[in-house]
Amino acid sequence: MATVEITKDNFESVIAQNDIVLLDFWAAWCGPCRTFGPIFEKVSDSNDDVVFGKIDTEAERELGAMFQVRSIPMVMAFREGIPVFRQPGLLPQPTLETLVEQIRGLDMAEVKAHYEEQLAKARAAQDA
Repeated sequence: MATVEITKDNFESVIAQNDIVLLDFWAAWCGPCRTFGPIFEKVSDSNDDVVFGKIDTEAERELGAMFQVRSIPMVMAFREGIPVFRQPGLLPQPTLETLVEQIRGLDMAEVKAHYEEQLAKARAAQDA
């Protein structure tokens, strides 16, 4: 599957309508981003069940700000709409392939319970 361009207009629907989404935050001026791009594309070709999205941080500043992107490239992953991975820096192909497998293997009942717990703590801290 080829990578898809993610914008503020399609971000929410892509996350909501797909089980696994990997995002690559990048910019044209970024040397490591240009190196990582073909790796991201190649791994996307062998994982048809995963959406690989690219977010141009220059064109989509709102998304970069929303996720507090401070260093690129940055990979972020969602499973069933929940953020499950975030890491700046260039990932080698074997590492990215392993990451995809680990995300597929997540116990989502456990992830959802932990996510809800963290949300509850955040709400309680806001109310305090």
